[in-house]
Amino acid sequence: MTKIISSPNCGNSPKMEFLKQFNIAFVEGNVAFLTENVTDDIVWNMIGDKKLKGIKAFTEELEKMQSVKASELILNQILSHGKEGAANGVMTMENGKQYAFSDFYLFQSAKGEKLKEITSYCIKL
Repeated sequence: MTKIISSPNCGNSPKMEFLKQFNIAFVEGNVAFLTENVTDDIVWNMIGDKKLKGIKAFTEELEKMQSVKASELILNQILSHGKEGAANGVMTMENGKQYAFSDFYLFQSAKGEKLKEITSYCIKL
């Protein structure tokens, strides 16, 4: 089970709480939750690596990542404003490798039902 350490208090912001749960689902490999909460035309831009377009490519990439498990997720910041959101922190993998990340999100609408775009920066520490 992944240890979750979250500094931000998301209690008064449904979008910030959603982004917290989205990040937790990512490190826990909960593909069903992730795919249910993005649009069919999702764009995932992994800076310096690749850019995926569409739910099929998104799902396939998540399934490839299933083999690498995180032992710890530290969420340092979660922000949201209008149709935009962001999160950053550190993931520690079961093999001991650590990655610092910043993800920027664009919601489908200001209500924040689903994500339509994710831009990810990830650096091995």
